[in-house]
Amino acid sequence: MKQPGFFDVDERLARLSGLGDQLEAFSRTVDFEAFRPDLEKALAYSDRSKGGRPPFDPVLMFKILVIQTLNNLSDERTEYLINDRPSFMRFLGLGLSDRVPDAKTVWLFRERLTEAGAIQKLFERFDATLRNAGYLPMSGQILDATLVAAPKQRNTKGEKADLRAGRIPEDWQDKPAKMSHKDRHARWTLKFTKAKRQDDGTIPSSDLAIPFFGYKSHISIDRKFRFIRKWKTTDAAASDGARLREGLLDKTNTASSVWADTAYRSKANEDFMDKEGFVSKVHRKKPHLKPMPRHIQKSNAGKSVIRSRVEHVFADQKSQTGLFIRTVGITRATMRIGLANIVYNMRRFLFLERLNASA
Repeated sequence: MKQPGFFDVDERLARLSGLGDQLEAFSRTVDFEAFRPDLEKALAYSDRSKGGRPPFDPVLMFKILVIQTLNNLSDERTEYLINDRPSFMRFLGLGLSDRVPDAKTVWLFRERLTEAGAIQKLFERFDATLRNAGYLPMSGQILDATLVAAPKQRNTKGEKADLRAGRIPEDWQDKPAKMSHKDRHARWTLKFTKAKRQDDGTIPSSDLAIPFFGYKSHISIDRKFRFIRKWKTTDAAASDGARLREGLLDKTNTASSVWADTAYRSKANEDFMDKEGFVSKVHRKKPHLKPMPRHIQKSNAGKSVIRSRVEHVFADQKSQTGLFIRTVGITRATMRIGLANIVYNMRRFLFLERLNASA
């Protein structure tokens, strides 16, 4: 086996480029330096007048979080793959002899951003980039929510009752190590899914209800470009409809129409949208114990053609980036979902830019 040389690395990277390195496309299209002011403000590093090892560049560390989110990696796996993959090193601007952040450093960096509540500012920073590139929120907006799984908790009935009431179980209070591993914010709910056809060809009359534990990601996308413009994280048991009045509607959209499924249909929401100048295109519910009127059926079908576009966003996040909560607590879950939303917008931006270039 011959000794690898400098030109061998260049040839390997050139081959990766020819195969379509997504990270290289990210580097060409996304201005990561735009995130620097918000990162530096959130991290608030000292001037190092007392000495010590200098921290890693915040933009480099943020790009590591992008890699993590794109590939659904743990901190340990991230450290290994940065050392192992030339495409990761090129994206981060690291050479073979450069120091690579270890798993603990990645964890601490993400924790500092989480504690500073920086994810919303970072999301807004990239949204401003999209607007400056001409991708304004247009043609109305579509709302929806999806469940995001978290590691299941093994709690007693009494502990569950305390958590639902917003109390810390008494047995946990003097055990900080135990409490740090207990997720007090995630909740159980039922996930309904269509019943499958039986062996005899019949379909059960009722849908299946599957217990689910975790959080819920609420988003609003613009109809024109399908970027996520507003988002919110709650526990899995939270109502979808109530979130509409909690900052999910984007007033900067050039059109006033709002599409959503029946979970968002309520008098409170209709009154709120009317007061705020939005036009409701929310699905109407079937009358209780009565057949659905034909005209409402047709109206809902027309709305579904547009509303279904938001489901593609969640499908992309779960299939491409394996959206899952590995951490404990809603603050960290918000960070994870916020990063997933930023990365989705970046991938969508790359797609639209590539589409425009080939037109």
